[in-house]
Amino acid sequence: MNNFWERLKRFAYRHKIKLAIFMAFLVLWLFCLPKNLFEDPTSTVVNSADGSLIGARIADDGQWRFPEMDSVPKRFEECILLFEDEYFYQHPGFNPISIIKAIGHNLTKKSRRGGSTITQQVIRLSRKNKSRTYAEKAVEIFMATRLELRYSKKEILRLYASHTPYGGNVVGLETAAWRYFGIPADEMSWGQAAALAVLPNAPALIFPGRNEQIFLEKRNRLLEKLKNKGIIDETTYELAIAEPLPQKPVPLPDVAPHLTERIRNEHSGERITTSIDRALQQRLNLLAERHYHQLKGNEIHNLAILVLDVETRKVLGYVGNSPSGKEHANYVDIITKNRSTGSTLKPFLFASLLDEGQLLPHSLVEDVPTVINGYHPQNFDKKHVGAVSASRALSRSLNVPAVRLLREYGLQKFYNKLKKMKLESLDKPSSYYGLSLILGGAESSLWEVTESYAAMASTLNYFVTHSSTYRTNEFVKPSYLSETEIDLGTPQFDPPIFGAGAIYSTFQSMYEVNRPEGDENWHFFDSSQPIAWKTGTSFGFKDAWAVGVTPKYAIGVWAGNADGEGRPGLTGITAAAPLLFDVLDALPHSGWFQEPFDDLVEVEVCSQSGYRTSVFCDDVKKEYVPTHGTRSGPCPFHQQLFLDASETYRVNSECYPLENMVAKNWFVLPPTIEYYYALSNPNYKELPPYMANCSEMENQLMEFIYPKANEAVLLPKDLGTKTKDILLKLAHQQNNATVYWYLDDTYMGKTENFHELILDIEPGEYVLTAVDNSGNRIQQKLEVLLASED
Repeated sequence: MNNFWERLKRFAYRHKIKLAIFMAFLVLWLFCLPKNLFEDPTSTVVNSADGSLIGARIADDGQWRFPEMDSVPKRFEECILLFEDEYFYQHPGFNPISIIKAIGHNLTKKSRRGGSTITQQVIRLSRKNKSRTYAEKAVEIFMATRLELRYSKKEILRLYASHTPYGGNVVGLETAAWRYFGIPADEMSWGQAAALAVLPNAPALIFPGRNEQIFLEKRNRLLEKLKNKGIIDETTYELAIAEPLPQKPVPLPDVAPHLTERIRNEHSGERITTSIDRALQQRLNLLAERHYHQLKGNEIHNLAILVLDVETRKVLGYVGNSPSGKEHANYVDIITKNRSTGSTLKPFLFASLLDEGQLLPHSLVEDVPTVINGYHPQNFDKKHVGAVSASRALSRSLNVPAVRLLREYGLQKFYNKLKKMKLESLDKPSSYYGLSLILGGAESSLWEVTESYAAMASTLNYFVTHSSTYRTNEFVKPSYLSETEIDLGTPQFDPPIFGAGAIYSTFQSMYEVNRPEGDENWHFFDSSQPIAWKTGTSFGFKDAWAVGVTPKYAIGVWAGNADGEGRPGLTGITAAAPLLFDVLDALPHSGWFQEPFDDLVEVEVCSQSGYRTSVFCDDVKKEYVPTHGTRSGPCPFHQQLFLDASETYRVNSECYPLENMVAKNWFVLPPTIEYYYALSNPNYKELPPYMANCSEMENQLMEFIYPKANEAVLLPKDLGTKTKDILLKLAHQQNNATVYWYLDDTYMGKTENFHELILDIEPGEYVLTAVDNSGNRIQQKLEVLLASED
């Protein structure tokens, strides 16, 4: 053994220079390849959930170069090996026989012949801009042998197919298949595969559309060779040679252009498989185009549609804008842009009040003229109904009840809840938005609003299917990535935002009574499947929203103008809701939400008021309400009256015998509420008058409607005139009462039945007094200002 090592040392010493050269050569060979053979920028490629190409964007260097293929189609492999490198699977990276033949041909003939293997061509493609010399050929052979050691034959073939130029700015087999045939590479016919196999051989000479005869002859010779080798049969050969050659490049699919552009910005140069349902996306594109043509007659040029899967929170459909053209900014992705939310946040407030037991679904809420710290909200139709059930106020999108409920619930408290729902567009403090927050004073995107509705639906679904539990992360951002699994959190017993009972009651209200007021064509909004939906319209008719959820899908629709121009008639009902229902009809049926009985409790409520019953409620019904609904107070509107024996007059012990009194339960509203409620509810029974000589024991028979307490009256300047007429209004619970009006101590007139008085008054401060014919008296300060004053 020792002799062996001695002989080895002597040999190394005698040949040390040769060994040093050999070792240097070996090291050079081992490290001759860069870590990444190709670092060229690639195109952004977007596929639908089924793997179909739905969009692509060109690489940063102006080339159509798709990301590397996963595998090479069998037909193309047979064609390219037979045409370029028949012994690909046998040689070590170069073919000595082919090289010798090429050298002999090039020395004796005017034409040139290549002897490069596919492995050598991969090296040449990676070493772009290198001269085609024999020295360079030697380098290619040297590096090709190393490439054979690093990669398998299949991987080398894949590199070749992914980086071979196919004329113009088309690089790679997959790119060429789409650009020249409009199909994926694995769907190419034998004729198409053969055409692309011969095309890179001399792209300057046989560019598609030019020199077609040469191109045709090369392709057909390859097809004949395939037939002679027994790879294809005679019939296949005849069909293949009859196929036309590719001409100029065809446009790539662009089914979801705004999503593709978004992916280009967020995942540039990658091949992304999205969760988009291709068939649904194509249907949405047609619906968007149809509704755009309807809306543009009113100069409404932009719209957007978003469809989410409630369970997975994946994007199924994404129409970022209408096909309106560049002049109307159709390139803007409306889905991601913040717009005034209109009334789309109202269901969140409704659910919050229900969840905490501050409200029952059908409790009456006030709808009267309201001024809060100078803020004067108005309903869309500028009318008031006095009192309306909470569910109806939600479905009719009444603004005044919403503002009053927000004040009652707490602005900061509701704002905190919206932030917890991850409405990131709310980037200013709650005081910045004020109570107008609930009417569109804040901005959000279709992406955020739709995801919030989806999260509510998912919360409810999970509760009823998973032993009455919730998940910690329901209000999570949706995703358009097919392979990405969204983390919805871990199970817990406490609701993340809203309880299931409150959500179900909210959805039930949105489903049962959400019909456009005064629209004779309600049947247009009927659908073969139920949906909880809400519309919204921003101030100035700039944004029209319609958002809805079923147990499986959340749909968001926006219509308007990207530049913010408002248009008459641009409302959620007229511009967005019809599209919402067309989208709903394009989706599979998903039924209705299951009742979360573990988060509902049965209570008795007054039929007239919707509140929990009191001892004075006669008409009682039972209904399921959210669990915390038991915290709500009893009905405040029912009270017991004492009437005379004929039940015509109210009486009391001062004027009528106790034994003859008749006790009667009565539905009584405060004067201002009653004033408006009676106008829209003809069945409302006003309080009977008091019998003569009976003192009126009521605390509040009268109430000023206008002006409200602490509300200044603003007079417009009128060509120097200092005085202007103002209207004073008062509500009285006795419809036969006479009211006498005083300004300071000056008598101004009297009113009967409808208590409205017009006064010609100068700016200043006054004391307004009203006295009825029974001596009841109310009084408040009145401030009158010119419009130019602060």
